[in-house]
Amino acid sequence: MKTRRFIGIAFLFVMLLSSSSSFAQIQNFEWQDVQREYLVRTPAQSDGSLPVLYFLHGLGDNITRLDNEFHFQQIADQLGWAIVVPQALNEGYGTMWNAGLTASTTNDSGFLMALLDSLVEPYQLNLDSVFFTGFSMGGFMTHRMAIEHGDRITACAPVSGLITSPMANHTAVAPVRMLHIHGTADPVVGYDGGSQYFGYQLGLSVDNIIKYWKNANGCTDDPQIDTLPNLQNDGLRFVCYTYDCDTELQHIKVIGGTHTWYHSDDQYDIGYFTEIVKFFRGNGTITAVDNVPEANRLKVYPNPTSGLLKIEASEATFVKVMDLQGRVVAEFQLKQGVNDIDLETLPEGMYLLKSGQGNVNKILKTR
Repeated sequence: MKTRRFIGIAFLFVMLLSSSSSFAQIQNFEWQDVQREYLVRTPAQSDGSLPVLYFLHGLGDNITRLDNEFHFQQIADQLGWAIVVPQALNEGYGTMWNAGLTASTTNDSGFLMALLDSLVEPYQLNLDSVFFTGFSMGGFMTHRMAIEHGDRITACAPVSGLITSPMANHTAVAPVRMLHIHGTADPVVGYDGGSQYFGYQLGLSVDNIIKYWKNANGCTDDPQIDTLPNLQNDGLRFVCYTYDCDTELQHIKVIGGTHTWYHSDDQYDIGYFTEIVKFFRGNGTITAVDNVPEANRLKVYPNPTSGLLKIEASEATFVKVMDLQGRVVAEFQLKQGVNDIDLETLPEGMYLLKSGQGNVNKILKTR
């Protein structure tokens, strides 16, 4: 009964995700006598030694559809990173990563690392900056990669994916910087580890996943809790838990969040991809990367700032400066080009810049 239900849901996912409108430049890599497909997007201009970001798709999904949704070439150009999007094999339930959820013998973990090694020379990849993220089944696989290859991976950000029970029995090979994102109302991959669709436990609960990574990363018990501003009427609340660890650990709890990848636009307070890149980069200057047209983005620097902030705008607009409670503390009219704005009078802390086009930047104000 469970298998029939699993197949039925997988078929539904395939039908929902199968449409695509543009051609992706798909390549092949032979691994254990099987031709495996993948897509690489690299920046139009680079000086070599590129950081590399793996994006792992969900159950039944495909790399062409993902490329259409996320616009990986645009992201590669903006970040100056290589984006690698590999394709899982069809395991009978649709394309599916072997994250320990079924009895599959496919060595996806080995494939993903072998693919990485094969791409280093032709794409001049920097093996000191290797990042993994993925959604749903791709999130499951991201956890597995962190557990089995954390000694070679810089940071991981699984979204709406769990650590399966078989993988939970493995000790992580090394601490790895980890950001786990999950919605509390997810009916497909439940916050408690269950599934309303599949009808059985898929893996550890999110609370137990955090305990797993706290132990692996050498964390203390009490996290810093930051509730992000509730600026949009999206029915969601985003709460970030940051743990005091030897190796960084964060969890973004999306209260009311379902089995959805939320993009940053006028509908939602944050975008997953933007938050993930911020985490991967650490304290570097970040601009939004989630489906925001290039013309609407702002370049903001230096960040952190002690007072004077420069904003590069591609067109005239205005910005509101808000504290983390969503209160507007300053407003500025921007002209096209480089603008200087003075935040000297603001107290030390974190603020949000929101432009008239909906672009949002986080700004750290120091003394």
